[in-house]
Amino acid sequence: MLHLLVSELNSLANPEQAKILQRFFKTSEGEYGEGDIFLGIKVPAQRKIAKKYTGLSLVKIQELLESKIHEHRLTGILILVDKFKKSKEEERGNIFNFYIKNTKNINNWDLVDLGAPNIVGEFLSDKKKGILYELAESKNIWEKRIAIISTMSFIRKGEYKDALRISEILLNDKHDLIHKAVGWMLREIGKKDIETEKEFLKKHYKKMPRTMLRYAIEKFPEKERQHWMKK
Repeated sequence: MLHLLVSELNSLANPEQAKILQRFFKTSEGEYGEGDIFLGIKVPAQRKIAKKYTGLSLVKIQELLESKIHEHRLTGILILVDKFKKSKEEERGNIFNFYIKNTKNINNWDLVDLGAPNIVGEFLSDKKKGILYELAESKNIWEKRIAIISTMSFIRKGEYKDALRISEILLNDKHDLIHKAVGWMLREIGKKDIETEKEFLKKHYKKMPRTMLRYAIEKFPEKERQHWMKK
């Protein structure tokens, strides 16, 4: 089954699109996605293929996640998300553990963003969240991004405590992709509870990286945005 999936992906390869994606996902030497290889397949096409292979075993998904090709890894994540949604609690636990063991292979921001809320966040919704705090303190940028992006699942349910605490942990992080992720989650909180977001901003805006603040206040009225940026 795996070779059919890989053949299907390879048949959709688009070299021109691949060049665009390799620039977009910063794959040059010294950049965050250094060495990542793209086939040039857009996400909707990968989703269609993933849905056909939900029965793929974790052993075979492991092979996808260990591939040097970005779309192989992303399709593996999309299959995991589909499997998780269709599984009962015990199997969900297995998928969650499998995901956590593979954080080294979840090594670009789209891989994190399309999987973390729907697997890690959903699984931990009614459980202790200690693993997220461990990931937030990691030296690995992708583990830190997994920690904060996973909280989207809680935010959707009106639970903000962990998102706010992890945002505080990451306030002094140096990486732009973490600034964007934290700002994004703060913005998501604001969509549901603007006062909670503003309370966090009042406490931390002076030391927040400007990118983080810009993302957090993106949906504010223009005058209010200017007010926060000038503070």
